[in-house]
Amino acid sequence: MADCLRRLTNTSSFSVLQDKLESWYKDYRVFSCDQNLNRCCELIELTAKIQGQLFAILNLTAAEGGHYAGVDTLKTRLLPWLSSRFFMSTPSVSNDASLQLLQDSVEKDRKLRELSACHESDMQKMETQLCSTRIQLDSARAELFDAQKELGETKSKSATTLLATEDEILQLKADLQSAHEQIEFYKKKLDALDDYERQIQLLRQEVSYLSSEKAVLQERLVRSRTPSPLPRLSRSSSPTRSESPTRAQLTISSRHTRLVSRFSDLYAVDRHEAQTLLRRYITDLEMVQRIIFIAVVESFKAAKLAYCQFKQHVRKTLSTSHFGPESLDDAAVDYIVRNLDLYDVQASVNDVINAMNRNPRISFPPEVDFALLSTLIRDTCRVAFAMQTLDPALDLAFASDGELFNDSRYRRSYDSEFTAPLVMYHVWPALMEENIVIMKGEAVTRSGALWTRSRSRSRSVSPIRSRSLSPTRSLAWSSKRCLSPERLTADHL
Repeated sequence: MADCLRRLTNTSSFSVLQDKLESWYKDYRVFSCDQNLNRCCELIELTAKIQGQLFAILNLTAAEGGHYAGVDTLKTRLLPWLSSRFFMSTPSVSNDASLQLLQDSVEKDRKLRELSACHESDMQKMETQLCSTRIQLDSARAELFDAQKELGETKSKSATTLLATEDEILQLKADLQSAHEQIEFYKKKLDALDDYERQIQLLRQEVSYLSSEKAVLQERLVRSRTPSPLPRLSRSSSPTRSESPTRAQLTISSRHTRLVSRFSDLYAVDRHEAQTLLRRYITDLEMVQRIIFIAVVESFKAAKLAYCQFKQHVRKTLSTSHFGPESLDDAAVDYIVRNLDLYDVQASVNDVINAMNRNPRISFPPEVDFALLSTLIRDTCRVAFAMQTLDPALDLAFASDGELFNDSRYRRSYDSEFTAPLVMYHVWPALMEENIVIMKGEAVTRSGALWTRSRSRSRSVSPIRSRSLSPTRSLAWSSKRCLSPERLTADHL
C-alpha cells in the first residue's frame, strides 16, 4: 500500500489534472465542440485512472486492517457515497433493481453490524481472558517469589542445621575419645587391681609363712631356755626354714608376666613416641631407628651394671646382720625386689646418654641433645633393672649389623627386602631368657648390608658427638652410679 501511495504521489496526477483543467478553461471558447468533448473525455479518463489507483489503495488498506477493521468507515462514508452516485449516474435503473440493491445494502449492513458485534464480543472475551491471564501471571509471580523466599530460608536453615550437626559430630567424637580414654583408664585400674589382688595373695602367703616362722622361733626360744639333753641344731639344718621361699621367689611369675608386658608396651607405644619426637629434628628414618635401638641396648647395659653394683652393696650391708633360712644372695634379691624405688635411675640415664654421645654409628644435630630420649631411656632402665631380679634374668639378644638374619629372633620390617639374607640394621632388640626367645625383635634386611656396614665402620666420630663432660660433672655422675652406704642402713632392711 505504501508503494502504491508513493507512486501516486510521484506521478503528480492531481497537478496534471489541475493544469489540464486550467488550460481547457482558457481555451474553452476558442475550441470547437469536438475539441471540448475530447478535452472532457481526456479529463474523465485521467480521473478514472486516479480513482482506480485510489480504489486499489483503499483495497490494500482494508486488507491490512483485517476482517473487522474499517467497517464503520466504509459503512458510513463509502457505501452512501457509492449508492448516491450510483443512483445519480444511472437514473435508468428500474425500481425493482434499486429495491434489490437497497435490500442487499441493508443485508450487508446487518451482516456488518453482526460481525462488528461479534468482533466486539470476541474482543471483550479476549480482554477478559487477558486480564485473567495477567492476574494468574501476577499470582504465579507472587508464588514464585514466595517459593524463592522459602527456598532461601530453607537453605539458611539447612546451613545452620549442617553446622549444628558438624558441631554435634565433633562433640560426639570428643565424647567417644574421652570414653575410650576412660575405658583405657579403667582397664589400667583393673589391671592394677588384679596386681593388687595378686600382691595381697602373696602378702597373705608371706604372713602365713612369717606366722609359722614366728611360731618356730618361739618354740626354739622356749627350748633354749629349758635344759634339754638333745644337742642344738644348727641354723642350716632346719628343714622348715630351708624350704621356705622368699617374697621374690613367690612373685617371680607375676613379675615376669608384668615385665614382659611392659617391654612390649615400650616397643608398641614408647618407641613410636620417641620416633615421632626425633623425626622433628632428623629426616632420615634409618638414623632415627638406629638411635632408638642403641638407646635401648645401652639402657640394658647400664641397668645391668647398676644392678650388679646395687646387689654388691646390699650383700655387703646384709652380710653383718643376715639371719634366716635363705641364702645371702636370695636375701639381697628379696630386698631389691621390695625396694626397687631405691634404684638411682637418673645415673643410668646419664651413663646411657654419654655412651650414645661416644657411639660413632649415630649422629645428631648440634642444636639438640640425646636428652630428648630421657623418658624412653628412663623407662627402659627401670624395666631392665627389674628384669635382673628374675630367675633366670631376662636380657637382650646380641645384635650386630650385617649378621645373618635369624627368623626365630627377629621379624622383618615392612620396608625390608624379604629375599635379603643379611641384616642392614636393627629396629628393636629381641628379649631372651637364657637361650629361649621371649619376644621377637625387628630388623631391616637389605641387599649389600655387609658392604654398607663396612662403610659405616670406616666413618670417624663427629666432633660434635665426641663431647666430653667436665671433670666436676664426671665425678658427680660417677658418684651417682652406685648407692651410698647411708641409703642401705638397717632402717631400710
